[in-house]
Amino acid sequence: MSALTFHWFLPTTGDSRHVVGGGHGSTPGIAAGDRPASIEYLGQIARTAEQLGFVGALTPTGGWCEDAWLTTAMLTQVTDRLKFLVAFRPGQIGPTLSAQMAATYQRQSHGRLLLNVVTGGESAEQRAYGDFLDKDQRYARTGEFLDIVRRLWAGETVDHHGEHLRVEGARLSRLPEPAPRIYFGGSSPAAGEVAARYTDVYLTWGEPPQQVKQKIDWVRSLAAAHGRRVRFGIRLHTISRDTSAQAWAEAERLLKAMDPAHIREVQRGLATSESEGQRRMRELHDSGSTDNLEVYPNLWAGIGLVRGGAGTALVGSHTEVADLIEEYHRLGIEEFVLSGVPHLEEAYWFGEGVLPVLEKRGLWRHPAGPRTVEAGIVPFAAR
Repeated sequence: MSALTFHWFLPTTGDSRHVVGGGHGSTPGIAAGDRPASIEYLGQIARTAEQLGFVGALTPTGGWCEDAWLTTAMLTQVTDRLKFLVAFRPGQIGPTLSAQMAATYQRQSHGRLLLNVVTGGESAEQRAYGDFLDKDQRYARTGEFLDIVRRLWAGETVDHHGEHLRVEGARLSRLPEPAPRIYFGGSSPAAGEVAARYTDVYLTWGEPPQQVKQKIDWVRSLAAAHGRRVRFGIRLHTISRDTSAQAWAEAERLLKAMDPAHIREVQRGLATSESEGQRRMRELHDSGSTDNLEVYPNLWAGIGLVRGGAGTALVGSHTEVADLIEEYHRLGIEEFVLSGVPHLEEAYWFGEGVLPVLEKRGLWRHPAGPRTVEAGIVPFAAR
């Protein structure tokens, strides 16, 4: 099997020792009062992720968090190697300007931009940004957008008169080197077609393996119909400890801190989501029930009780978590986008606990090479 790629997460709405909400119609938490999303704190997480061997860091998009483009551009100055998986919505920026921004980012960061294209599953939030298309129209626009952007990155002069987008004589004076890899997720039929035609990595939220396999088979067949091959990634939280009992005790601590009234409030908001992926997440915990949250061995749905989007966590000993990662990998998952509570401490638990297990199995290697790891060298800190 090929080597795995791991990415971490930057909590640009703030961080906490408790689960932070936000996204997909849910009410954001108050984590900023615990650990505000300052450049100093986010930089600490980014440098830790870089040192431990994560390739990139996902940064979310939405009205509930800091802007991903601006925040990560600042963080390139306090890191050396870490890439930034910037989430953005095509309806908010035109395709030519987006392609130009990406090219500039690549030059100034020396190729450290990855792009997570988010079509937008909530019409109410989209309207706040001046976007009044419905969900299917948004996916159609995303397809047009990615077609234009990819052609611009290839050096073409683009004329496009589509249903939702129009450009004439569009071109870039300087091309990105390399062109950013495009990540994309979505569970609806419209999303599958966009993924098949334009994306490099299809991302799914952390459903049980059999459901993930169905998604992989679906997107793989759609991509093959267009003569393309797509990589697959998965978005999960993680709670790993030296023993299984310690990990589940931590999950129980997080659950006990969730106010039942807040769970109900969040679930009412999530019930209004237009996202098919969000509906599937809610089904895992029966729309807010705190019973039977271990939906598959070492896969816990408790995070989704108070958080929109990715709502499941890998929970167990370092070996148990590594085993479940390997199970997902056998299905075709090559990239893992992970997060924890809090993000700084949990990065160390995973990086110092799970990654060495996977390295011994030949499934992972540090992107900076063994010499850097063994010497404990952190280039930026040495400056």
